Amino acid sequence: MRRSRAHPCCARRYRLAQDCSLLLSLLLVSFLEAPASAQDAGSAATEYFGRGVAISVIVHDPSGEPISAPAIIKLYRGTIPAGQSQTSHGRAELFVTDIGDFTVVVEAAGYASTQKDVSINANGREQVDVYLRTSGSDVANAPGRPLLAPKAKKAVDEGVRAVAADHLDEAQKNSTKASLLAPGHPDVLYLQGLVLWKLRDYPKAQEVLEKATQMDSSHARAFAALGVVLCNQGKYESAVAPLEKALQLNPAPASWDARYALAKAYYGEGRYDQALQMSQTALSSSHGKAPEIELLVAQSLTAVGRYEDAARALRDFLRSHNDDREAARARRWLGRLAADGKIHTN
Repeated sequence: MRRSRAHPCCARRYRLAQDCSLLLSLLLVSFLEAPASAQDAGSAATEYFGRGVAISVIVHDPSGEPISAPAIIKLYRGTIPAGQSQTSHGRAELFVTDIGDFTVVVEAAGYASTQKDVSINANGREQVDVYLRTSGSDVANAPGRPLLAPKAKKAVDEGVRAVAADHLDEAQKNSTKASLLAPGHPDVLYLQGLVLWKLRDYPKAQEVLEKATQMDSSHARAFAALGVVLCNQGKYESAVAPLEKALQLNPAPASWDARYALAKAYYGEGRYDQALQMSQTALSSSHGKAPEIELLVAQSLTAVGRYEDAARALRDFLRSHNDDREAARARRWLGRLAADGKIHTN
């Protein structure tokens, strides 16, 4: 329920539009693979002329024996199909005309779709062993995801880590590399969005992250980052939906930073009861990683009229973080609560 009464704690509203400082620890991605290459049109002759590689794929059932039923083998160079074949007695052979990083995807009735990355470093012959597992309903119903090749995945992972460490030059370098290897992949777009977020180009970051979430509706980290970017722009109403979606996709306590951002969005919308509940949950699950959450808890407690609880939260913050840059503001809040007669001063 929206509350319309004025906030009595501070002369000016809590700076919700400031950088949310999402730590990005939960935003480290691990997904698929990437570059672009010509689709395979080779044959056995290419191997003998030394211009390609024969890839022998052996598909094993859960016992380790070659699978007896036919299986479909699909080969990708990044997201680009590079060949397809069917096993006979658990074996299949494909030919490619150049070296590089590939992904082998195996599909067989009664088994979970399985993929394996392989790096082809020289002409000749390469053997790939793939071990299947029995499919379950969770696997069978899982939506397909675009593939991302090893080099692109490495660039994305290193780029996200660089963003989290505030190494912007390194993050930009890896973002550019990933974009060349896998343009338009949702994980690459996610990294681009994080870099733009760090550069404070919020409108462009919003555009890129929206595209990532449209391409992959299960990308929890992209939804969380999109919500933070919207929050940075003061678009609290728009920020609520992607942040709620991020927590729906990843409800683990480690998602405390998404909860913190959502609490800010709720507060900015005047949904103070929800802001209080969400900020308290974020504070509890953060385990002290973001003491500034305590100030949002105090702000929300004041907004719902729980002045003594708000004062207690501010005092707790000052006891633990007296040298924090926000300590002066916390003292002013306490002084204002006392001056307004909202709390006991003894």
